[in-house]
Amino acid sequence: MASGPIESNGGEIKVVLAQPRGFCAGVERAIDIVERALEKYGAPVYVRHEIVHNKYVVETLRERGAIFVEEVDEIPTGAVTVFSAHGVSKKVEDGALVRELDVIDATCPLVTKVHKEGRRYAAKGYDIVLIGHIGHPEVEGTLGQIPGTVHVLSEVDEVEKLEVSDRDRVAFVTQTTLSVNDTKDVIAALKERFPNIIGPDTRDICYATQNRQTAVIAMAKQVDLLLVVGAHNSSNSNRLREIGENFDIPSYLIEDASMFDPSWLTDNVKTVGVTAGASAPEKLVQQTIERLKNYRTVSVETLDGVEENIHFKLPRELSDVPRSEDAMKAWAVGAV
Repeated sequence: MASGPIESNGGEIKVVLAQPRGFCAGVERAIDIVERALEKYGAPVYVRHEIVHNKYVVETLRERGAIFVEEVDEIPTGAVTVFSAHGVSKKVEDGALVRELDVIDATCPLVTKVHKEGRRYAAKGYDIVLIGHIGHPEVEGTLGQIPGTVHVLSEVDEVEKLEVSDRDRVAFVTQTTLSVNDTKDVIAALKERFPNIIGPDTRDICYATQNRQTAVIAMAKQVDLLLVVGAHNSSNSNRLREIGENFDIPSYLIEDASMFDPSWLTDNVKTVGVTAGASAPEKLVQQTIERLKNYRTVSVETLDGVEENIHFKLPRELSDVPRSEDAMKAWAVGAV
């Protein structure tokens, strides 16, 4: 990335903000759980895997006393432990029981719903197709929550190679960070090959992923450059960048404002679209806008879009714990 003195070239650009963008209800709940656990029990609170896919979020919580580990056997016996928003397998749950960990489950309720659907299909003897990406934490957790036969695939050409025990007893579930747009072709191919396949209604697919993609599609028609604020290991953030590329717009995924390269602001860039993945705080979006102001005169417009007002309940043991002032400051909107 470019470095050295920052000088404005005097040109003007319009920044168009997608609506909605950034934190979804599942991410807000997961972060809130760690913060309130720290407030109630004190540091350290252990978290298995990144609570959500965002370096800024993880580092902020680490500074407040969260300790992030890969596996539960790294956690001292009896310690307060949070499972990430992506969910975990039964094996991980059993390992936590053996170590007598005081577990608080921050699994997104929409992920938990997928687990329940998968178990329901398995109990009826169905082969289950999990539409998702092998290796993603959510997929690994879901695989470990569903007994029986589960096939993981993400591409249409994989459907033809699928071998099941009974063509009339096939069901599907999806990774929540995929949208209707991401899964429609695979689902269509599954229905063509297995006419009796059953699965959730498309309305059950994660609202946040779909809404953010729909907002970028609408925005793509009027921008010359797309910036997606989010982690490089975030599935939904990468998909937002890919959508921009599909519209032949120069599109970049940046973890924070420091990753912005001013060389992207070519002479023909008059309008910059900015959005954020579901794990990225609004603070990082605003810092990105401030960085753009170092190079151009900037006006900001927020597009019309879906106003999300969904909130998920906290675990009972934390519902009466107030958020600390430090916690609220950590996510405050504004520049550095």
